Amino acid sequence: MKEKQRGNTRQKRRRPAGKAPAGETRATARRQSGNANQPARSGPRSPEPAAASLPERPQRTGERPAETVPVILETAATEGYSLIDSGHGAKLEQYGPYRIIRPESQALWPRALEKETWQSADAIFTGDTDEDGMGRWRFPAAPLGETWPMRLLDVDFNGRFTSFRHVGVFPEQIAHWRWMRETVAAERRPMKVLNLFGYTGVASLIAAAAGAEVTHVDASKKAIGWARENQTLAGLENRPIRWICDDAMKFIAREERRGKRYDIILTDPPKFGRGPNGEVWQLFDHLPDMLDICRSILSDRPAALVLTAYSIRASFYSIHELMRETMRGAGGRVESGELILREQSAGRALSTSLFSRWVAP
Repeated sequence: MKEKQRGNTRQKRRRPAGKAPAGETRATARRQSGNANQPARSGPRSPEPAAASLPERPQRTGERPAETVPVILETAATEGYSLIDSGHGAKLEQYGPYRIIRPESQALWPRALEKETWQSADAIFTGDTDEDGMGRWRFPAAPLGETWPMRLLDVDFNGRFTSFRHVGVFPEQIAHWRWMRETVAAERRPMKVLNLFGYTGVASLIAAAAGAEVTHVDASKKAIGWARENQTLAGLENRPIRWICDDAMKFIAREERRGKRYDIILTDPPKFGRGPNGEVWQLFDHLPDMLDICRSILSDRPAALVLTAYSIRASFYSIHELMRETMRGAGGRVESGELILREQSAGRALSTSLFSRWVAP
């Protein structure tokens, strides 16, 4: 499940519930189609609530983990990406070879750079200003193809223009990905990583490149297809990655019954979404059960459980306290706060997501 609000894939995070047109992936699904970037289908259907049939889970006991709040995880300019400037409800970003302008409601301040710099953009998203609104891309200088080469944290993949303003990668996640890569490398043992609502697979590829055995789950067949393409582009075809097209809640419930375990779990659910068979995901209804099941499928030597919440009306404290309750008796520490992009022009911080991360002792 994920992305409608990052589809069960993640979202309002960044897509609507309508069927995604050509050139769209997790954007719609990921932040709007409650299940892994799964675009909503037209026509009547009988929804199957993903969590409604789950039995009530026992309350966790024991001491709550230590806490660190607030934590601000920052993504500054890096090879392959930078936030050049922002303001007046928009942001100017560099993705590989292209400068791109997209709406950004949180950029309330004036722009720092001159109009000519903004006018030099290669692509501009126009259309509905709502995070999940559909629109189209305008190319001021010359028409551009649907995809283009990108490279982040030494992993190659394709950026992609979608009809929901997204481009196939969420750069604010680089802070989590860098931490995950360092953790996998430092453990010096085989690590199993579960990536729920995995979208186009960049996090999964970074984990695999670091030496982890990866299970990637997303409800969108299109997103899974793009992730497989990215695996080939990254030259990681021989790395152990399972690509699973499924509803996230159903998948982890099966893993719990089967006794499957993971050392690191990443989950980036949308606010609302639908799975491949119409399963309904509501973040505020289903997140507690999701985190509890995720705890149950952590290994005997876990490293972390990482939750990101994109574009929801809540304080990071809400997911912080939920994570501490979920991890009662597990020891370790819960770190929660915001993911931000650091602007190059004036050094301002653009907040993109809330997060909560339990780290083992």
